[in-house]
Amino acid sequence: MNTKNKNLYRFLVGLADDSVILSHRLSEWCSNGPYLEEDIALSNVALDYIGRARMFYQYAVEIEGKGRTEDDIAYFRNEREYTNLLVHELPINDFAFTMVRQYFLDVFYCLYLEKLTASSDSTVAAIASKAIKESRYHLKRSEPWIEQLSQGTEESKRRVQLALDELVNFVGELFVMDDWEKELLSSAIAVDRTELQSEWDHQVQTFLSTSGMSFDDSQVQIRGGRNGIHTEHLGHLLSEMQFLQRSNPGLNW
Repeated sequence: MNTKNKNLYRFLVGLADDSVILSHRLSEWCSNGPYLEEDIALSNVALDYIGRARMFYQYAVEIEGKGRTEDDIAYFRNEREYTNLLVHELPINDFAFTMVRQYFLDVFYCLYLEKLTASSDSTVAAIASKAIKESRYHLKRSEPWIEQLSQGTEESKRRVQLALDELVNFVGELFVMDDWEKELLSSAIAVDRTELQSEWDHQVQTFLSTSGMSFDDSQVQIRGGRNGIHTEHLGHLLSEMQFLQRSNPGLNW
């Protein structure tokens, strides 16, 4: 592959990794949700992210041109080869943590995917156009949950604040641009993540202030996901997610 295609492949796989890892985390709520309707809703959001991951992986293997499949990429790489941003791989913790993370990501993806629909790469733009509709729906789900939890009992408010305090260390990575991604930006394929940060901060701060919650502006505290440097949690996640394919390589349903 030439340099442009290498960067595009890396870009696509990173976005796919973000989606498949978050999907797996959300799927861990299946049968564990606070009540049946929310159990089903979280599973459906997980399926949305699986679909998004598949689209990015499928385009990535097309660009790569080695005859690999989406399953080859998803199931036969180790944690150092995965390039998802760290916030996606954090354990689900309690329900408040899951919903605060989801709210943060929903705000981000609504901003990010809106810009990505204008990508000069028509396939990337088409994927973004489909995914943005899902993220807008996701945001309509997560916002009321943050309001309900932060204005509920003292215990639910305490748990929301604990989630905010932990996630502040990870959300800044959403706005980091490595040099290879900047090269795609120069070709109008990628989105300038740094330009989204002030709007993200504004939306989040404005929304949280109405619920009496405090949250510092996003800053880069912990990073490394795009370069394969992860928390201790990803390896355990992959051991579960990849078990079936690694035990039965090439298995088809």
